[in-house]
Amino acid sequence: MDLFEPSVYNRRRETLMHALPDSFILLLGNDYTPKNYTDNTFHFRQDSSFLFYGGHALASMAMIIDSASGRSELFGQELSIDDIVWTGDQPTLIQLGERIGVDAVRPISELMSVLNTAQNSERRIHYLPVYQGSGKIKLSEWLGCSIKEMQAGVSEELTRAVVDQRSVKELEELKEIEDALVISKEMHLEVMYETWNTKTEADLVGSIMQIACSHGVDIAYPPILTVNGHILHNHHHHHDLQDGQMVLGDFGAESSKFYASDITRTVPVAATFSETQREIYSIVLDALETAALGLKPNVPFLEVHMSAARTIAQGLKDLGLMRGDIEEAIAEGAHALFFVHGLGHMLGLDVHDMEGLGEANVGYGENYKRSKQFGLKSLRLARELEPGFVFTIEPGIYFIPALIDQWQAEKKCEAFINYQRVEKYREFTGIRIEDNYAITKDGAKLLGPNIPRQLHEIEFLRASQLDLQERIRKV
Repeated sequence: MDLFEPSVYNRRRETLMHALPDSFILLLGNDYTPKNYTDNTFHFRQDSSFLFYGGHALASMAMIIDSASGRSELFGQELSIDDIVWTGDQPTLIQLGERIGVDAVRPISELMSVLNTAQNSERRIHYLPVYQGSGKIKLSEWLGCSIKEMQAGVSEELTRAVVDQRSVKELEELKEIEDALVISKEMHLEVMYETWNTKTEADLVGSIMQIACSHGVDIAYPPILTVNGHILHNHHHHHDLQDGQMVLGDFGAESSKFYASDITRTVPVAATFSETQREIYSIVLDALETAALGLKPNVPFLEVHMSAARTIAQGLKDLGLMRGDIEEAIAEGAHALFFVHGLGHMLGLDVHDMEGLGEANVGYGENYKRSKQFGLKSLRLARELEPGFVFTIEPGIYFIPALIDQWQAEKKCEAFINYQRVEKYREFTGIRIEDNYAITKDGAKLLGPNIPRQLHEIEFLRASQLDLQERIRKV
């Protein structure tokens, strides 16, 4: 297992104890989840908050952090000889504890007794939201309550403290995200090079998965790689690739310590973009670059989102797809026919960082409330930006036939949308471009190496690859 130094985990736990003095904190790790029978499980991924404070990516672990005593204890299960036959030698509990600097290690079988003792002493047990079914059952049994009562007992104080701490990325974490982005660049370049020479979406997915595996890491989330870019979370990869289409690739690698990257590029199947594709692509790229210029501390991300929306609306107006006053159109949400999602989200150990702790807690806090307007209600991050925040910027323009039909039938925003013109783009699909940024003390930094996104960069790569293949063919 690839861990930080013990001092990193000690510092993180000390910060948490300082935020919640005189508190008894339980951090629950994840379990294996059966796929179709007990011994055939889904790919295991440790809970990210457990990774943050406890480091270990092993199943069925837990940790107690007692800020009254200043002690941390790791709970796990020693392997039996039967386990070792199948898995080989593994670190002992004592060795695991030493790697993260805890004060003691104990068998997981003793945890229920420890929790009962705390309850009998009238100490409140602080725990985070539990999303795994097995975890809900275990915790309810340990606490002696129903699952419904257990869920109602989630600690808001602990949730806020963890969100505040994990939101500000440490230097070690930024390095991990940048390491993941180096691999993601290799994956995206593979798509840019090979789209013209590949028959199906599945072929491309196989190529990028091979790259991640060759680096000994996993992907951060199921890849979106599709010629139907207007389907936002399209995980089907069965289409053939044909000239005139575009391939939208939204995927990223995890680092060896499980930090995510999240990059989207849209490339043509042909060697070059068509004129219509270039026009829409340029608007999306302008929106990304405009948004990036507005990134700095204390700026609400909501304002950054709206700046991207204005750029998109103005660009579509210039093409005759929208009309009227841009500010009025934005206020009515007319642009959301084309820009149907939020501009970005937090990024870290989770690709939608800490979403398991509640998206409102992470992206909105106490000072912002989610809009009910279509499109804007999907904005995952609205709060003021702070140094150390890491997030995505991912504007897009999509032509979704079912949505166009519904809005047109309702005559929705017809003062601002030229539906007759929109009909000509009905089969266009969609374009999204996405990069990852960190807020610095006086601005923002684009993370990772340059992953080509300019039109001329992408077309240059395609032309050079075609030229190379032609030279090989002639040899």
